[in-house]
Amino acid sequence: MPIDKIGDKDKRSRFLWWMTDSAKILDVDHNVFESLTGAVFEVRQGYKSKDSKRQNADLANAATAYTKRYLPCAVILSGQIDGDVLLRYRAAKWSVVTGVVGAMNPLLSTYDFMRDIIGYDLEAFFERNSSTLRNEIGTILSALLTPTPK
Repeated sequence: MPIDKIGDKDKRSRFLWWMTDSAKILDVDHNVFESLTGAVFEVRQGYKSKDSKRQNADLANAATAYTKRYLPCAVILSGQIDGDVLLRYRAAKWSVVTGVVGAMNPLLSTYDFMRDIIGYDLEAFFERNSSTLRNEIGTILSALLTPTPK
C-alpha cells in the first residue's frame, strides 16, 4: 500500500504514524525508513509452522520488500505464531501483528491495527458473522472429509 495512494488525509496520517512507530520498534535504520514509500502485507490465518524453508522464503520476501521501498508486514488473524518465529521475523525487520484481542495496540494486534489504522472493525465482522462462517466451514470440512463411494 503506497502511502501516497491513501486519499483521505486522516487515514494517511494514521497509516504513516503506524509505519513510523513500527519501524522504530523494529530498529529500522532511519535512512532506510526515509526511503520507504509504503507497506506490503502478507495475511495469514495463523502461523504454527517452524518450517525453516517457509521462514527463509518469508525473510527473503521481506528483504525484497525493502528493496522495493516497502515495509514488510505479516498480518496474522489468530494468535497462532510460535514465539521463536515471531522473534526471528521481527529481528529481520518484519512488522508482525497478531490476532491478540484487547491489546489496545495497533503495532501488535491485527484487530487494533484494522480498527485504529485502517478504520474497519474486523473483530466485530467476525463476531457478526461467526455462525455463518462456522456453518460454511463445517459444510466444507464435511465435504472434504467424507469418503467418496467407489
